[in-house]
Amino acid sequence: MSLSLRSEDRGVAIPDSIPNDLITEIFLRLPAKSVARFRCVSKQWRSMSHLPYFTELFLTRSRSRPRLLFALQRGYPCDWSFFSSPQLQNPYDCKVSVGFHMKLPREMCTERFCGPVSGLIYFCIREVSQKSDKDAVLVFFNPRTRQYAKFSELKTDFSASFLGFDPIDKQFKVLSMSRPYHRILTLGTGNMRWRKIQCPLNHLPLGEVVCINGAMYYSAEVSKSSFAIVCFDLRSEKYKFIEAKRYLEDLFNYKGKLGRINLRYVKDGNTLALHVKVLEDVENQKWSKNVYTLPENAPVDRYDAYIVGVSATGEIVLSERRTSQQRFYVFYFNPERNTFQRVEIQGFGDYYHQNPAHSVSVFVDLVEDLHVNDAKYLKSSQGLDIIRERPTPLKPLPIPQKICSSAPSLKNKYELLEDLE
Repeated sequence: MSLSLRSEDRGVAIPDSIPNDLITEIFLRLPAKSVARFRCVSKQWRSMSHLPYFTELFLTRSRSRPRLLFALQRGYPCDWSFFSSPQLQNPYDCKVSVGFHMKLPREMCTERFCGPVSGLIYFCIREVSQKSDKDAVLVFFNPRTRQYAKFSELKTDFSASFLGFDPIDKQFKVLSMSRPYHRILTLGTGNMRWRKIQCPLNHLPLGEVVCINGAMYYSAEVSKSSFAIVCFDLRSEKYKFIEAKRYLEDLFNYKGKLGRINLRYVKDGNTLALHVKVLEDVENQKWSKNVYTLPENAPVDRYDAYIVGVSATGEIVLSERRTSQQRFYVFYFNPERNTFQRVEIQGFGDYYHQNPAHSVSVFVDLVEDLHVNDAKYLKSSQGLDIIRERPTPLKPLPIPQKICSSAPSLKNKYELLEDLE
C-alpha cells in the first residue's frame, strides 16, 4: 500500500511505502478485530496477516495480556450481558474498569452456556417452529466481535452437549450425548452434519466441561451411585474414564492439567483454605494434593464467593457471586508466592444503576487467537443461520466515554462475520 505524503510538507524525505516488518509490528500491537479490518486494505496486507509466523506471534502476545470475561445474568428468562477487563498483571493494581461487549437478544435467552472455548461461547435454546413445538437450536457467538450464528438441525433427544476445540487441527467440535449413542458435529466443514460415535460406557454427564489441550473433561454418573471423570479426546474422538468415588465438581484447567479446587473453612471456622488436587498422570490416574491457607484477614466470604479458575501464570482466581450498585471484587491467590490480592471491578454500575443485583460468571485467560477464524467455522457451514444484525445495545444510555471507547461497533447490519476472515 502506497503512502501518499509530500516530502515538502515536512521538509524531509518520506519513503513511498511502509516496510513490511513495520506493518507486521503495527499489526501485532492491535486487537484481532482491527487486524481483520486491515485485511481488506490490500492483498499484501491480507497475506501477511495469514502467515503462520504472524498468527503464532500474535497469539503469543495476546497470551501476555489476557483478560477476564464477565457474564452478567438477570431475571427469568435469563438476560445475559458480557464485559471484559484486564487480568491481573501489575501486583499493585487494586482497581480495573470493564468494557462492554454485547447483550444477548431476548429471543436467545438461556439459563446456561458452554465456554468460552478459544473465544467462542456455545449454548442451546428451544424455538417454536412448524416442525415441532420446540426445536433445539445451537447458538455459537463471539462476545468480543458481537457476532453469532444459529444451527437448527438437531433432534431434541439429547441429554447434554459441550463445545471443544482441537488446537492441532484448529477445529471446533460439539459433542452431544444421548443414550444409547453419542454424536459429534465439526464446525467449518462444507457439509456440516452430525456423526454417530461409539462410547464404550453409557454415562450421564454432570456439571460443566473443561477443555484442556484438545481434551474435554467432565464428571458423569456411570451407574446408580457410581461416578467417573470422562476424558474425551477431540482429535481421535476416543473416551477414557477416570475413577471417582463420588460426583466431582469444581474442575479446572490447572496450568495445562486437570485440577479440582475446593474452598473450605479450616477447623477454627474463621480461616479459609484452598484444597487443590491435580491429575498428574491420566493413564495411571495419579493425583497430587495440596492445601493452601488464605491470609487470616482475607476479605472473602465463603458463602458469597466461588472459585473462577486458574490463570496461565498460576494464580487461583475467586470472585463474588453477585454485583449491584455496591462494589464488586475478584481475588487472586498465588500458591507459589503465597500472595493474596483483592481487585475492585468498576463499571457495572454505569449500566445497571437502576436494576437489582446480577449474578456474575467470570472466566479467566480470555485471549485473541487469529487461528480461530469464526467466520470460517460459521459462515461456510451449511445449516447455519448467520445473524447479521448487531445484538440489542444496553439501556439506559448514554454509556460513559471511558467504557464506550473500548466497545467494538458495526457500521451497518450487513457486516456479517468479515471481521475475522
